[in-house]
Amino acid sequence: MSVAEGANDDVWIVVPVFNEQAVIGTVVEEVLQTFPNIVCVDDGSSDGSADVIAMSGAHLVRHPINLGQGAALQTGLTYARARAGAKYFVTFDADGQHRVEDALTMLATARSGTADVVLGSRFLENADTVPWLKRQVLRLAAAASPSARRLRLTDAHNGLRVLTRPVAENLQITMNGMAHASEIVTYLSRSSWRVKEMPVSILYTDYSKSKGQSMVNGINILFELSVRQRGT
Repeated sequence: MSVAEGANDDVWIVVPVFNEQAVIGTVVEEVLQTFPNIVCVDDGSSDGSADVIAMSGAHLVRHPINLGQGAALQTGLTYARARAGAKYFVTFDADGQHRVEDALTMLATARSGTADVVLGSRFLENADTVPWLKRQVLRLAAAASPSARRLRLTDAHNGLRVLTRPVAENLQITMNGMAHASEIVTYLSRSSWRVKEMPVSILYTDYSKSKGQSMVNGINILFELSVRQRGT
C-alpha cells in the first residue's frame, strides 16, 4: 500500500482495547504503515495489552477498570480531538478484523465532501462471508432499530467508522457497553449530518470470531436500548 508521506497526518485512529495482547501489536504495526496517529484506549485489560501498546508507537490511554467499549471510544475520541490538526477520526477494532484499505476508501469519501460520516457495512457486498449466527444477530439489530431504518443502514453495529471533525466534536457516547453503536446511529438519525454506508470486508479469523458478538450479546444490546428508550 503506497500512501504519500504526510497524507494522513490529519487523521486519528481510535482503537478500544480489552485483553487483546495476542494481536494488538500486529494491528498497530499494520495501521501505522498508513496512519501515523493512533490512540489505543486500554479499557482495564487484565493481560499485557497496555505493555504491548506502550512499545508499539501508538498513543496509550488507560482506564483503571473495565468500563466498556462505548466508554473506551469516547475516551479515545476526546483524546484525539485535542490533538493539533486532527480533522478525521476513524474508529477501528483491536482484534484484527478490520482492513486498513477499507478505512482508506472510506476516508477518501469523507475527504471528498460528500459525507460527514462514513459507516462500514458487511452486507453491501459478500454478506455470505459473515458467519451465519453473527449475520442473523446483526440483521436483527438493524431491523429492530428505527434509527437504522431511517438512515437505511444495512449494518448498524460495524466498528469501522469515519467521522469528520464537526461530527466528532458533537458526539457524546453515554452508553458504555456494546449498545454504544446503536446510540451513535440514533444520534446520526436525529442530526442533519450526511451519512454514507460503504462496503467493507471483515477478516474473520478464529481469534476475531472468539472475540465477536454472540446471540446473547445481541439480545443484551436490544434490551439495553429498550430500557434507555423507555426512560427518555
